[in-house]
Amino acid sequence: MVKFIKEDPLSLGALVTTHKIDLYNAAHQYFEYLDPYAQMFHELSSISKRGDKLCGHAKDPISSGLAMENFVPANYWKNNPDAGVLIMGAGGSAISMCSYLMREDFKGNYPAKIVIANRSAPRLKEIEEINAKLDPFGIEFSYYLTPEAGQNDVITEKMPAGSLIVNATGLGKDRPGSPLTDACKFPEKALVWEINYRGDLRFMHQAEEQQSERGLVIEDGWIYFIHGWTQVISEVFDIPIEGKLLDKLDKIAANFNTAG
Repeated sequence: MVKFIKEDPLSLGALVTTHKIDLYNAAHQYFEYLDPYAQMFHELSSISKRGDKLCGHAKDPISSGLAMENFVPANYWKNNPDAGVLIMGAGGSAISMCSYLMREDFKGNYPAKIVIANRSAPRLKEIEEINAKLDPFGIEFSYYLTPEAGQNDVITEKMPAGSLIVNATGLGKDRPGSPLTDACKFPEKALVWEINYRGDLRFMHQAEEQQSERGLVIEDGWIYFIHGWTQVISEVFDIPIEGKLLDKLDKIAANFNTAG
């Protein structure tokens, strides 16, 4: 498919919605340009052309950061020094979130701890190796292999109050369910981020059932989806999409969001 896009004059590019790491591993040799994030994380979410060059970008570190800025207050970690981050899932989205949270210009505003839980060992090892290369100031990390139901519950319930709890798995979108059981209790005043915007979204509904009791702030994946698409479309067509134009496109798209 990448070879076809490269050779077809009518193909301007593509947005890669899933298997971004596998695509890089299979086809990176076809690109004349790969952006620093693509080279660093070995993943591709954007395919575009500039003249006779096929260009590959990893846009998730940008789009995930923009999405987090939409609901995580400025200087949140500085003002909540005990709060940490739990990311369930270790694919491209999780890698991108970690890279955003570890930006050098955030020094003094890092989470107390970043915890990654995943059901398969190879992906867990890969994200651990990437984070070790990126971590500029010795942020504390923990990694847990959690293939069995209930294992994520234990980790979630140990997270400090005010922590960010993220479902970065396909559960609730590609497959029904949640990485947590219904018995799990979210930390008090947690920020709960369901990065999916369609599917049964069981993880988000679990949080909603505890929202009043636990004082939770809940965010779905819609704005992440919007930023993910517009970042790539902007690259493919070489048109800036931000500000009022982004808001307008968001409103138009929302009319067709039957999952929301």
